[in-house]
Amino acid sequence: MNEKQVHKFVNRYLEATECSILEKSPSHFTVKLSPFADRELTNRPYYWSFVDRLGTEPETMTYLLVTDKQKYDAMESDKAAAPPAETEEDQAANAALSRSLGFVHGSLASNVRVPREDLYFGSRKLEQLFDAAKSKGSFVYLFQEMDKKSPHPYSSSPYTAWLAVNMRVEFACDRKREEIHSFGVSLATGLCVEQFHDRLVTMKLTPRLPSNIHITRNGLSYNKAMSIVEAALERKLKSYDYGWAGDASARLEEELTRIKGYYEPLISNALEETKAAIEEQFVQRQAEIRWQFEPRVTASAINCGIIHLEGID
Repeated sequence: MNEKQVHKFVNRYLEATECSILEKSPSHFTVKLSPFADRELTNRPYYWSFVDRLGTEPETMTYLLVTDKQKYDAMESDKAAAPPAETEEDQAANAALSRSLGFVHGSLASNVRVPREDLYFGSRKLEQLFDAAKSKGSFVYLFQEMDKKSPHPYSSSPYTAWLAVNMRVEFACDRKREEIHSFGVSLATGLCVEQFHDRLVTMKLTPRLPSNIHITRNGLSYNKAMSIVEAALERKLKSYDYGWAGDASARLEEELTRIKGYYEPLISNALEETKAAIEEQFVQRQAEIRWQFEPRVTASAINCGIIHLEGID
């Protein structure tokens, strides 16, 4: 994961969690965290328990998040080498304050220390962002942004809700292979679309409800839509070649025969006080071999969401 990818991910996280970006460049963000992001990233449980008990307005932290250390440090070095001249407005303001308050040191803006975090692949803070996105981003509720707004202020465009599900399918034996399948089901019509994620990445999506739209009525429940996804995935998996499972079963039988030939003579020749322990070990070893070699196919949902798309499908 390079610096541009880190920067893009951080920008998406800050926008999704509604943080206030005070300043940004291709190499950094100065950001005031939203209450949600502050709870996730700052590890201040005592402060937030105090806020929750008293119901007071929280004061969230401000961070300097550097996504490209080399570029940011070079930029700051250039600024330090050529400090900006004080403007006439600053001079006039400082002169006015001096007349009323006495001597004023420096400019009107006091330098408040902002904690700095260098974000790079493997850094502690970036891993924390990944964990927060993974734990809280397994379900999303988004709307498609319209490319062009209607010239008529009272017009309304129909939007259809879709259940989007990304499924992980694991083919496992003593070898393992994984596949990701993305499905979208229209909650209005029941239409099921494969590779739905590829369709979504070409769109602009927002968590905010766009203006001048109306949501069509759902004709399916979430459970019914999920059953459509499961049926579509099952049909797809039935068309696969499962010769690998037969080969794995053959290897399983070979391994079971091998350990059987090793343990049975041990058990038959063992003393009574040690026979039970050897038999237990034999049973455990058989279970381990079956777990390692026995072919199996498992499917699980990685994440899902309700995506509102323009049109009626």
